[in-house]
Amino acid sequence: MGPLTTIGLPVALGIIMFGLGLSLTPRDFARVAKQPKAALVALVCQLLLLPLICFGLVLLFDLPPVLAVGMMLLAASPGGTTANLYSHLFRGDVALNISLTAVNSVLAVFTLPLITNLAIAYFLPGDEGLGLQIAKTIEVFAIVLVPVALGMLVRWWKPAFADRMDKPVRIASVVILIVVIAGAIASNLELLLANAGTLALITVLFCVLSLTVGFLVPRLLKVGRAQSVATSFEIGIHNATLAIVIAQTVIGSVEMSLPAAVYGVLMFFVALAFGFLIRERKPVAEAVPTASA
Repeated sequence: MGPLTTIGLPVALGIIMFGLGLSLTPRDFARVAKQPKAALVALVCQLLLLPLICFGLVLLFDLPPVLAVGMMLLAASPGGTTANLYSHLFRGDVALNISLTAVNSVLAVFTLPLITNLAIAYFLPGDEGLGLQIAKTIEVFAIVLVPVALGMLVRWWKPAFADRMDKPVRIASVVILIVVIAGAIASNLELLLANAGTLALITVLFCVLSLTVGFLVPRLLKVGRAQSVATSFEIGIHNATLAIVIAQTVIGSVEMSLPAAVYGVLMFFVALAFGFLIRERKPVAEAVPTASA
């Protein structure tokens, strides 16, 4: 693996997670306690339902073992920061999005290695070269939480600077995301082309199911509409960059990163279409007949 993978990818993710930290305060974690029902439903869907749905899809599509683990790694990744943008665009509870992203990022340090190791044990039994052992789990901790903590410290120390940097860092994050995905695709183009149809179909289906579960389950449990929109995008938009970085730099498998790379490209269009589908329509006002002279 070249410098783009070993150095560029962790730095890229670090910038993205630092940008997330710039938008967080301790209140974002405390806010979850004020909306326990919405937060609890979202976390159960994120941590339990989605890995089960992804596992079912992987078995249904009969993916090669490495790609199957890559899909499970994607499912175990927390919500991406792009969820906040989509939630704002379609009138979701952005504050809830921010809180869930913060909590999910912390929980992912524990749940991501657990789900990934279970997937490796199932799909790649006996392959002791892969997996997230204690040392690699600590590396995941450093990749995910250290930049977020630094960003939060900057916001606490220099709030005005954090506000000024919010937009530039967001723009940089999008550019970095595109570069990371392009690099992941270019690194293993032959394998990608061989599985392009299958990966495109399974990632789109997984994205649609994730968004649908994130919206319908809270609505069925009487969670407010704005909160359901927020949980839909929080659950449906996974942090593809994190999955790519973990696969390539921590586990050391470029092949394993391909599902996240394909998902990272297609997710933008799927989420946008889903947002228009669930947006609240305003009732058309009935025309009032005018009196004749």
